[in-house]
Formats: sequence, C-alpha cells, structure tokens
Amino acid sequence: MVPKYRDQFNQEFTNEKYELMKEMIHEKTGQYTGFRLCEAPVFLPYSFREKLLYAAESILEQINKIPKEVFDKAIPANCFVPHDTDKPHFLCIDFGICRGADGKPMPQLIELQAFPSLYAFEELHRDVVFEVFPFLSELSQRIPYDQLIEIMKEVIVGDENPENVILLEVYPERQKTKIDFKITEDLLHIKTVCLSKVKKRGREIFYENDNGELVRIKRIYNRVILDELDKIEGFESEFNIREDVDVEWVTHPNWFYKISKYVLPLLEHTYIPESYYANEFPSDENIEEYVLKPLYSFAGGGINLHPTKETLVQIDDPSQYILQKKVEYAEVFRDPNGDYAKGEIRMLFIWKPGDEFPTYLNNLVRMTKSDMANVDFNKADQMWTGSSFALFVK
Repeated sequence: MVPKYRDQFNQEFTNEKYELMKEMIHEKTGQYTGFRLCEAPVFLPYSFREKLLYAAESILEQINKIPKEVFDKAIPANCFVPHDTDKPHFLCIDFGICRGADGKPMPQLIELQAFPSLYAFEELHRDVVFEVFPFLSELSQRIPYDQLIEIMKEVIVGDENPENVILLEVYPERQKTKIDFKITEDLLHIKTVCLSKVKKRGREIFYENDNGELVRIKRIYNRVILDELDKIEGFESEFNIREDVDVEWVTHPNWFYKISKYVLPLLEHTYIPESYYANEFPSDENIEEYVLKPLYSFAGGGINLHPTKETLVQIDDPSQYILQKKVEYAEVFRDPNGDYAKGEIRMLFIWKPGDEFPTYLNNLVRMTKSDMANVDFNKADQMWTGSSFALFVK
C-alpha cells in the first residue's frame, strides 16, 4: 500500500535479519515468543490511521451510551464476579484491513474486547525491528516510552505497592503470551502468579513470594478467561474467581463478556458490518453472506465461515451467537517472493481512572494467508504471517 517503504524493507530483508530479531527479543527477555512473529511490519497510509480512530471514536461514544442493564445481560450467570467497575481498564478493537469501492484501504470492524492484549510486548517488538531496520524509526508515532510506562503503572498498579499487585493467569508458563507477562513484570515490578497458587484467608487472598512468605494481594492484573478456565479438567484452586473477596480487578472479569461480540449488533457505523444475534436473524437476509460466531470465544474458536439455515436449527441457544456480514480482507502486503498476505489490525486502548474515553497506545497486526486472521490458523512458518504491527506513513 505504501511502495516506498515496502520496497526498501523487502530489498533490505534477509532471513538472517529475521533470525536476528528473534534472538534480540530472546536476549532482552530470556524468552522466545509462543506465537509466530511476522518477518515485517505493515505499512499503511496515515489516512487509514485517521479512519481507524474515527471509527474507534464512534464505537466508544456508542459504548458509553449502552445502559448498564443491557451490559449486565451479557454476563452468563455462572460467570458473574462481584464488585464490578463502571469502566473497563483495557479495550482492544479489531479491524479487518479491506478496500473500499474506490480502491483505497478501508477498515471493517471484526470484533472488540475489554481484555488486555500484548500491550508490553508490542513496545519491545517495535524497538527491535527499528534497531535491525534503522530507516523505519522515522515512522515512529508512538507515545514516548517513559510516558507509556507511567500510564500502565497508573492503570495496573495504581496507588498500591507493586508487591501487592499480581498478574493472574492459569498455568502462565504454558501460555503463548508468557513473553508479555515477563516484560510486564520487568516494567511494573509485579509478580505473575498462577491461579492455583493463590491462597485465601477469609475475604483476603495471598501469594507466596520467593522467600516463602505470604504476601497480601490487593490488586489483580487479570489475564484469566473464565470460559477457558472452565474447560481445564482437574484444575483446582483455593481461590474461586467468582468469590466475594477484598481485591481490585484490572480489568474486572465481567467486562470480558460485556464488551465483546455481544455488543456488535448494537453498534452502527460506516466501518461496522451488519451484525445480528442469531435468534434475531432476519428471514429475508442471505445467511451465506454472514459468518457465525459464538458470543464468547477466544482466538477464533467456534467460528463458522459458511453457516446455513440448517446450522442455526442445530444450535441449542442461538441467542449465544451472532451472525456478522462477511468482509473481504485485502491481499496487499507483498513479501519478497511476490506473494501477498492480508491482515487484521488491533487498536490497543487503555482506560485511565476518571477519563470519559480511553487513551490509544499502540497497535498490533495479525498477518495471514489463510481465511482466518488469528495466527493459529496459518501454516507453520509461512512467510509474512504471524504477529506484526502497523506503521503509518504521512
């Protein structure tokens, strides 16, 4: 889409530089990524960034107007956690990178979630790519690094002692995103703790530090997805997330359900494809033009790209699914072999206490050559696929 930078990057690219990027990330963190790292960033015109933020602004305004009672209906009864908050702390908005009728790049909303993503890793990823390809640094439009760390501290640690703040996950050492946990630990001086290791004493919860001492947990940077937790056979924990305990959540688990595919049928915008709850799908609409998605799934799970009316009949509870009009991702990202990939861009926002709207921090891009944008659906080691980021050219 931006030939000047794409051509120069492709000319300078070598497999040796790609391996160097991965080794540099390992040297800085002591870990390799648990997901495929794309060889290249994505170059997009600055006008596309303006379209993304224009759409995001409209989405945020509409979200702020959704009544509490409508949000509350989104939370499954068995997933409700006490002491909800007025706002989530994180918001990720995913747009397909498509083309409009005029041939220019156009975003199309795919989904959104009030759940953290690779906020910490993306900063390090960019720094490494800029170090290997110095000419890209002129395209950096990021919040200054020190300022970003302060924002993350304000939201995640707050006024607490970092010792009393944990990043909570289930078997964190097995997660594909564990490198993000490590970077977050280093930046904020908090500890990553497995849910199975949390101790409960009355309404207070604790973790064991490196000296074997119990430390009170007052604030949780939550990375546990209840849907995923419930699928783990034999998992046991002294602390049940659904319990009423004296702790602050960042972000509260209820928001995973409230801002999700659940709200897509409630939103309207030029860059938002039509969506319906499956139980309200109009009889005169052509279902073949839609994708069937469960309301609550992670990493592309349960999506049906080719639903039929018979598919709907077989669903026990259609109200737990949406039908979203298909969009065509543009195959515009040329690799050195002349093949093309397509992508989905995730805009990463963080919601500071007291702010009416969240702050845009950065982005990540999922590159693919398959029908699904999630990196898990790419063929192993397929060039120009995996986790990337976008650079915008004025």
